[in-house]
Amino acid sequence: MKALITGASSGIGLAMARYLSSVGCDLILVARNKEKLESIKEELGSNVKIIVMDISTVQKVKELYVLTRKDDIDILINNAGFGAFGEFKNTDLTNELLMIDTNIKALHVLTKAFLRDMEKKDSGYILNVASSAGFQPGGPLMATYYASKAYVRSLTLGIWGELKKRKSNVVISCLCPGPVDTNFNKTAGVSFSVKPLSSDFVAEYALKEMFKGKMVIIPGFKMKCAKFFSRFVSDKFLLRTVYKIQKKKVK
Repeated sequence: MKALITGASSGIGLAMARYLSSVGCDLILVARNKEKLESIKEELGSNVKIIVMDISTVQKVKELYVLTRKDDIDILINNAGFGAFGEFKNTDLTNELLMIDTNIKALHVLTKAFLRDMEKKDSGYILNVASSAGFQPGGPLMATYYASKAYVRSLTLGIWGELKKRKSNVVISCLCPGPVDTNFNKTAGVSFSVKPLSSDFVAEYALKEMFKGKMVIIPGFKMKCAKFFSRFVSDKFLLRTVYKIQKKKVK
């Protein structure tokens, strides 16, 4: 099998690359950091192809598809993404639009392009990395990030429903982890308020669940419980809770 992973130079993307390599998958790894990608290729061996690319523009995403469409991709992992912290009125608009381009547009374009290819052969897996943020009614102090992950979750579930209706053998899954020990919070300019899961655990758990055909993947008992009990409280209560959690992240 051959897997294409975006955002593959660190965190969950890197952990997924390591796991898939360990079970015999060929890899195409995409990220902006050339040195890190080259180091990963050296670590994992000859079954790895690297593509140094910033996929924050639709044109670059289309270029990525053109470069890889003949590789007969069996697994697409849309992992690239980032967040930003602060009140919406104060956060940088340019950075937010870049976030939307990366978290939403890049994922959208790649999902559509490779889904069409996978449907032609009636096989394949797509794993879209969202977040537990995608379950919330909103995200005070990280409003744009929460909204982007809600989009990812909603899009993925909509496609899942279409595939099931057609009895397709293509699998699409949405990964919704809570805090994970990656570079995410450093990029967002905050620190963890609760103990994070390891990226290795999240990656292995997510991929095993994906191969089982799971629609929504939530690693960790605490996040599963939080998701279950959130249905019994109001949106206003959840918004107040999210605000308090995010406020604790301020460095």
